[in-house]
Amino acid sequence: MDNSKIKRYTVTAALPYTNGPVHIGHLAGVYLPADTYVRYLRSNKRDVKFICGSDENGVPITLKAKKEGVSPQVVVDKYHKIIGDSFKEFGVSFDIYHRTSSLMHHQTASDFFETLYKKGVFTEEITEQYFDEKAQTFLADRYITGTCPKCGNENAYGDQCESCGSTLNATDLINPKSTLSGEPPVRKETKNWFLPLDKYEDQLRTYIESHKEWKPNVSGQCQSWLNSGLQPRAMTRDLDWGVKVPVKDAEGKVLYVWFDAPIGYISATKELFDYARLDVWNPKAEEYYINQTHMEKGSWEEYWKDDETKLVHFIGKDNIVFHCIIFPAMLMAHGDYILADNVPANEFLNLEGQKISTSKNWAVWLNEYLEEFKDKQDVLRYVLTATAPETKDNDFTWKDFQARNNNELVAVFGNFINRVVVLTHKYFAGKVPTCMTILPEDQEVIDELATFPAKISASIENYRFREALGEVMNVARLGNKYLADTEPWKVIKTDEDRVRTILFISLQIAANLEILIEPFLPFTADKLMKMLNYGGHTWEAAGQIDLLHRGHQLNEPVLLFEKIEDDAVQAQIDKLNRSKADNDAASAVIAPAKENIQFEDFTSVDIRVATIVAAEKVEKTKKLLKLTLDTGIGQRTVVSGIAEYYKPEDIIGQQVSLVVNLAPREIKGIVSQGMILMSGDTDGKLAFVAPTVKHQNGSVIK
Repeated sequence: MDNSKIKRYTVTAALPYTNGPVHIGHLAGVYLPADTYVRYLRSNKRDVKFICGSDENGVPITLKAKKEGVSPQVVVDKYHKIIGDSFKEFGVSFDIYHRTSSLMHHQTASDFFETLYKKGVFTEEITEQYFDEKAQTFLADRYITGTCPKCGNENAYGDQCESCGSTLNATDLINPKSTLSGEPPVRKETKNWFLPLDKYEDQLRTYIESHKEWKPNVSGQCQSWLNSGLQPRAMTRDLDWGVKVPVKDAEGKVLYVWFDAPIGYISATKELFDYARLDVWNPKAEEYYINQTHMEKGSWEEYWKDDETKLVHFIGKDNIVFHCIIFPAMLMAHGDYILADNVPANEFLNLEGQKISTSKNWAVWLNEYLEEFKDKQDVLRYVLTATAPETKDNDFTWKDFQARNNNELVAVFGNFINRVVVLTHKYFAGKVPTCMTILPEDQEVIDELATFPAKISASIENYRFREALGEVMNVARLGNKYLADTEPWKVIKTDEDRVRTILFISLQIAANLEILIEPFLPFTADKLMKMLNYGGHTWEAAGQIDLLHRGHQLNEPVLLFEKIEDDAVQAQIDKLNRSKADNDAASAVIAPAKENIQFEDFTSVDIRVATIVAAEKVEKTKKLLKLTLDTGIGQRTVVSGIAEYYKPEDIIGQQVSLVVNLAPREIKGIVSQGMILMSGDTDGKLAFVAPTVKHQNGSVIK
């Protein structure tokens, strides 16, 4: 869309399910790039509305409610607040963070469906859907798991395989099972309303092919769907939680979550403008996290129905088909709405080399990060943007998090700002000095500084946020190099006027950094603005060298960033390792019981309490220890394969259970006279089977 024709922007971010907190994968994939883009637009004085909200309908909510033994409403109330509070504290600057359980949303979604229904868009079809006979309920797609027909993943859901990313119908699954009862479901007839996507295939193809600028992963996935031939898709479901289907003979049915969820963008915008028309504050401001800074009266329809509005959806790659095929088809069928100009979907962010998994607690949760890394929102914002999965899956590691903070934020950005402000206070009482003679080397820096805003703008407007952030950091590097080359701390001894010019130019670079970094690191920009003691500038001022005037008083220097120590990072790695251990234990396969033996067989084994009195490693082996044991009936030598788990010096005095009537056996030239009993965990770790209180050596174990 030609920028000259754009009057306003509607920017949406995918609605997170309120069945758990937000994690770093969500942030890197959707919310940080969206927030960066919106902050940049605002800095350019563009008219923009940033829309999001909690997706409180659909099966993930009911699954969570069943698991916790509470109502769906309790679940969505809990997580809406956790997510909304986390976004607010993290600086994600939504104009509204709405709820799809709201009356406004239910009315908007119902009206939308009813409009399509009255236009004869839907087809009514009686189809066979999966039904759980034990639970006596129809199964929504997410209540069914089975083998993906495309990649063989045995834990695919009825609507999507999270392994290969394929969108599925529940009936596509091989060996389906109900997640409610664990039983194979049966097929049962039911009536639903279908959106005939096939009728909109040509329109969708024209729409998608007209946007050559879309990311390859987005256009590629869309083309794959179109080339496979679109099929009608049910827009209603047999559930009792969600937006009720507003037609006759629809009892017990709700709107398909991917029908009502994108309408949530529209209902949130309507709610925002409804609130703006009020002259007094009301509780909706808190419940919906309404941004009071950008309130203005007007019409919500301008942001959804005007051709001079640019609509941009920020999503993850798992939502491409819903935002680029299904939602546009719905809007085409309705006829009154504009279509998205771009859908800059990101790939997935992995964690420490593994896929993020909410069910396995293999994630970095935003609410926990905010508690454990106080006032370090911008560190995470920086790292997630610098490693964003814009074109391919990427990996977050805590060591890289630490390194980027210490080596880039502290050593590059923070170091430059601190040196400039400290030197200005030291030499000129904290006042911006007069710019004296500008030498060629100064002009080179000034000229290079002027090139950055346009480069950064081009990257942001083309949704290349990693690249844009890299250019901002290059401005800080330019400042550091300028100081290193000019050495004002040395020159001050012989030429104070020269130092005036050096610090004047350096302070202008610092002021430019405040403008350029704000879309990415708003908390840092705010600190820097306060340190420089001015109200900040908008984007159009970036690149200039008269942002801070001669004699302007700076505030005292403060550190923008601080080093993150090893123990803080190790604590996070340990937390993940505990989750991994818990998952391994939960998924471990316990060896089945052996065949039954007779009582006499058991009583023939003589097991006694014994104490280890000496221990040493067996030469040329890794696993074996030579143990000397006091059995109460004499000393014995036993060779045991426990060297990987116990040091010889640590087990002297340890009581054990010893089979004393096992026939002697030679191991590595040592005659072993018995066997101590050990328990083996599912991960192979060994532990002594021993009395819980000290017993006399030779006591019989019965």
